[in-house]
Amino acid sequence: MFKSLFDKILSLILIILLAPIYIIVSILILLKMGSPILFRQKRPGLNGTIFGIYKFRTMTNETDTQGELLPDEQRLFGIGKFIRSASLDELPQIFNVLKGEMSLVGPRPLLVEYFPLYSKEQARRHDVRPGITGWAQVNGRNAISWEDKFKLDVWYVDNQSFWLDIKILWLTVRKVLVKDGISAEGEVTMPKFLGSNNS
Repeated sequence: MFKSLFDKILSLILIILLAPIYIIVSILILLKMGSPILFRQKRPGLNGTIFGIYKFRTMTNETDTQGELLPDEQRLFGIGKFIRSASLDELPQIFNVLKGEMSLVGPRPLLVEYFPLYSKEQARRHDVRPGITGWAQVNGRNAISWEDKFKLDVWYVDNQSFWLDIKILWLTVRKVLVKDGISAEGEVTMPKFLGSNNS
């Protein structure tokens, strides 16, 4: 209950303080890529409950001759690369925190298609609310393997505390400033998770 109250109070403060940044980023996206400004995608949250995560859009909607979206690396450039490298695309998720769908700190919410691929141990990452940042994000982010990332997520579930959350928030600020671990080698973000036996 304390964590939830802390999340909502701090998220409300952050929304007010970051309002100028929300406005500037929204205008840049509108001018450079057009609408929509926000990207909304379904993700599994606490106990696997599906919710819609908010992000600033960083990719164009360009498609091939069959009408399929082009690969991520072909749709990410210019302002989108800057927004992602500065982690500004994650800022709208503070509204998810205010709504109670996410926490400021917790395992990152991943794609719905990954949910049935988790082992029983990996699925424990959904025993807590997903976070904007987490233990895995400050210990390698996208530069570590899926296996290592899930181990760090489960470690957080077993060891979460108020002071650990404060430590993670502080380390996150440092990570964002140095732009560390934004993507895996040769990838825009991370390669797809294919399951523990195939990844």
